[in-house]
Amino acid sequence: MNISGSGSSSESVREFILLGFPCSREIQVILFMFFSIIYLLTLMGNGAIICAVFGDQHLHTPMYILLGNFAFLEIWYVNSTVPNTLIDFLSETKTISFTGCFLQLYFFFSMGSTECFFLSAMAFDRYFAICHPLHYATVMTRQQSFNLAISCWVCGFLWYLVPVILISQLPFCGPNAIDHFVCDSGPLLTLSCAPAPVSKLISYTLSSLIILLSFFFILISYALVLLAVLQLPSASSQHKAFSTCGSHLSVVLLFYGTIMVMHVSPGSSHSTLMPKIMTLFYAMVTPLFNPLIYSLRNKEMKNALWKVL
Repeated sequence: MNISGSGSSSESVREFILLGFPCSREIQVILFMFFSIIYLLTLMGNGAIICAVFGDQHLHTPMYILLGNFAFLEIWYVNSTVPNTLIDFLSETKTISFTGCFLQLYFFFSMGSTECFFLSAMAFDRYFAICHPLHYATVMTRQQSFNLAISCWVCGFLWYLVPVILISQLPFCGPNAIDHFVCDSGPLLTLSCAPAPVSKLISYTLSSLIILLSFFFILISYALVLLAVLQLPSASSQHKAFSTCGSHLSVVLLFYGTIMVMHVSPGSSHSTLMPKIMTLFYAMVTPLFNPLIYSLRNKEMKNALWKVL
């Protein structure tokens, strides 16, 4: 493994080395097998939800249209990092090209931003359905739900475009080793040969804004939903509302709990191992658990999945 030193400052970096999880060859093979299983289960679980949503006419409602898009997003979210990580487990060089690194950075952060928008849209959908049931059918039509989904995709892919462009324009003259298993903005800013306070500020600000604003929007939506549910006269209606919103809220807490440690907490970069574990959790573990959470807590989804199976 050839890691450029500080003496090669006259040459620009053409590739980066993702150090990943330094360990013995045997452990690398075990990790490859373990992550491969998680990867395949994630693809199968989210793929089953997509088939269930678009194959069952009863699920052609705004909530499930958003859920189908969310499952599709999760498939591409893991595909933005996991295949390259699996290759690195078996590779001796563990290199990634300059262009490939910034493409991974863009898609990884864009998928994460899109997930924040989708979770907010799903929370708003539940709020509108429970708190304004008389207007829900006329306002949240199928066309409106498709428009909402498209807006989430567009906003998510535009949100982090400027920081990626700014970071890619920085001079990189060595070293070129990234102590991570993905191309992340923090390590790349550290490797830059010139100080970049503006790029760092914009990157941190946009990351914090999308996470905190969407998180508080979701909390407020579910707080209003909780107040409305407690006023429902029927116990069965309360149970159904709690069951549906409970699955959404579980996914929200699972995703935001780890992503806040990484991108909002000021002291999140003091350890080299903790960022890897946190990124691993919200980039691989959360997309794996999402199909289980939605299917186990939702009777309609369970019935549709049984039909698919």
